[in-house]
Amino acid sequence: MATEPRFPFLHVNVSPEDADWISSELFDLGASGVEERDDTTLQKNETAGKVTLVASFDTEEAANEACEAMAASHEPKVVFVVGDAWRDAWKEHFRPFAVAPGIVVRPPWETYEAQAGEKVLELEPGRAFGTGLHETTSLVCSALAERKAEIEGAPLLDVGTGSGILALCALHLGAKSAYCTDNDADVIPVVIENAERNGMADRVTANACDLSDVPGLFPVVVANIEARVLVPMAKELSAKVAKGGLLVLSGILLPQEPEVIAAYAPFEVLGAPKKGEWVAIVLRAPS
Repeated sequence: MATEPRFPFLHVNVSPEDADWISSELFDLGASGVEERDDTTLQKNETAGKVTLVASFDTEEAANEACEAMAASHEPKVVFVVGDAWRDAWKEHFRPFAVAPGIVVRPPWETYEAQAGEKVLELEPGRAFGTGLHETTSLVCSALAERKAEIEGAPLLDVGTGSGILALCALHLGAKSAYCTDNDADVIPVVIENAERNGMADRVTANACDLSDVPGLFPVVVANIEARVLVPMAKELSAKVAKGGLLVLSGILLPQEPEVIAAYAPFEVLGAPKKGEWVAIVLRAPS
């Protein structure tokens, strides 16, 4: 009988105020995903009053190294999950929801009857980031919805596209086309499948390529990544925005806002909507 696979996870217990910061640190240490558990989630926290962060790693060695890097006060421990069933367990809790005013995200295994004026986006994120449930994603979708008049008829560039949710949301808002790029080649088929699900395949281009290889300039650019990536790529990303164009950045923790804004000078700040510990920054390129 074949041995079932074992997957390493690092569990740490942190204060609610530190949860987003430590999550970012875990990604820096090589985590491929981080789940938050508290007394409101289906799987509860391990220490009362704290948030349990469950970080997945590709190898036991990487999980152990991250465990050693964590402070003892976080009660770090490596836990193994045996078998593959956990990979799809999240689907039980992914229900239709409004990602922005007028746009409802529906997974393929759920039904939903659109209300008057609603657009329904069918989304299967697979293992790519981007169900729309995370604050960083909904912040961008809402920012685009607020600027629907500017989005209509415009080509859009989605950098770090993940599941393609931001691009598809923009197309629902009337964008002419979307060019989706990500440094993870595995997410590209996910983007293409989601475009096909929504009858948008002819309006979507998806490639795993360097930003410098993306052709042309765009009047609308979105990038939901992380501040630690957005800051060093500021010059390259800014160069893809057409004169007077719109740039929406997300994946930014509240204390990181000034650093990101400074990196994208002389872009004008149009807004900085916030949700939880996160902020999106809406910018206008110089004319």
